[in-house]
Amino acid sequence: MLCARRSLRSRGLVARPAPVTMPELLDVVIIGGGVVGCAIARELTRYRLRVCLLEKECDVGFGTSKANSGIIHGGHHSDPRSVKGGLEWEGNQLWDALAADLGFGFKRIGELTIALSEADLPVLENLLSRGRAKGVTGLEMWTAEHVRAAEPNLSQDIIAALHAPTTGVVNPYEACFCLAESAVRNGLDLRTETTVLGLSLADGIWAVDTSGGTLHTRFVLNAAGLFSGDIAALAGAPALAIHPRKGEEYLLDKRLQGHITRVIFPCPSPVSKGILVIPTYDGTLMVGPTAHSVEDPLDLTTSAAGSDEVFSSVQRFAPGICPRDVIAQFAGLRAAADGDDFVIGPTSQKGFINIAGIQSPGLTAAPAIALRVVGLLRDEGLGLAPRDDFAPGLPAPVHFMSLSTEAQIELAERDPRYRRMSCRCEFITEGEILDAIGRGAKTLDGIKFRTRAGMGRCQGGFCAARCMELLARELDIPFTDVTKRGGGSWVAIPRLTGVAQEASHD
Repeated sequence: MLCARRSLRSRGLVARPAPVTMPELLDVVIIGGGVVGCAIARELTRYRLRVCLLEKECDVGFGTSKANSGIIHGGHHSDPRSVKGGLEWEGNQLWDALAADLGFGFKRIGELTIALSEADLPVLENLLSRGRAKGVTGLEMWTAEHVRAAEPNLSQDIIAALHAPTTGVVNPYEACFCLAESAVRNGLDLRTETTVLGLSLADGIWAVDTSGGTLHTRFVLNAAGLFSGDIAALAGAPALAIHPRKGEEYLLDKRLQGHITRVIFPCPSPVSKGILVIPTYDGTLMVGPTAHSVEDPLDLTTSAAGSDEVFSSVQRFAPGICPRDVIAQFAGLRAAADGDDFVIGPTSQKGFINIAGIQSPGLTAAPAIALRVVGLLRDEGLGLAPRDDFAPGLPAPVHFMSLSTEAQIELAERDPRYRRMSCRCEFITEGEILDAIGRGAKTLDGIKFRTRAGMGRCQGGFCAARCMELLARELDIPFTDVTKRGGGSWVAIPRLTGVAQEASHD
């Protein structure tokens, strides 16, 4: 079942229903509404172009992006000879301006990559040299005493660490929503719940067959993440092998807020940066991820084995963290390509460009990837006339909990929606829920990722029903049509009566 919606087109904030036909020729169709696709879409709306973004889920960022660790890497982790290594530091430097424009939360909290033995020290020295070669600022080797003074809850076995003050944290789904909303306000045609069924090229024009009709465009950008290999095959482009790599993450209770204040990395392995301690933007701690190849690109299961791996690893350097503090667990899938590097560039099929294999540090690099793709389109012959009316900013949403007591009282007196508490754990008001719906939330997860309602200790036990009531009312749909994340993820079913109820007991 498709995610039900009511048109909020007058506000210019949500995807428009896909028409049966597309009378005009588009300049660019982007396939994939993750953080990279949304960053590209926003960058392209700076120009006088007709751009459409297609996303198969009922909201942007509902794939890999929502299960991202939320780290803006310091810039020194990836090999500068690789594509991702060249984009990591460039992307890192673009996040301050992006957050200032769009109003999502972003903080540079720094990181420590730690050494637990003498054998780890050359790894730290290599990271230091790599970062300096890229021009990463502020990198510094810390002694064990310096580490203990800065992070007293880390293990006494740590003998040294590399400090990177440039590392930051962000809510990746919030950033994704803001990028998409900004692009829509600047003319992007965003089509969610739209699956690409076929691609064909004739006379320099691509026909993009979708579940909502056929689009015609000069350029197709393949930013489909885990499914970018499938999209490349539909286009007749050279084979693109994508290997899902699963990472399990565990969110901890707020009682540990401040227990560790920087992102903590162990020394990295050839396939992973390791299992980390991550203070999220909102202050709670998260631990993970694992890194295991899987066959199924939809396998988002967590496991006892994954939990054991995460906590046994983390407790080596953060002994105060334990599984009893877990309030939520989830898994995400990285889209790893052969060679473990980004695949960004044109293909033998004219006008078809891959932006694939975007795993870590893909979030960090996303704004830099967007700039590179704009340059590729220019090189491929797309005219880029800047718009005079591009609006970079967004109206800031209300975060009631962060207001002063005086400001909360004044707002509640002015607007009664802010007198009613919808989420007790995270202190989220009805007014914030309604604002999130007005800005595009159509599901419980859409509200959760925009407001944090449902992210606290009770994990929606208190607020889910109230959020469902507000969604049903605002979208003008039955209560039982409200879903958790679109598709068939219904939360409630109609009450059984009469014959149907008797049959259910047989």
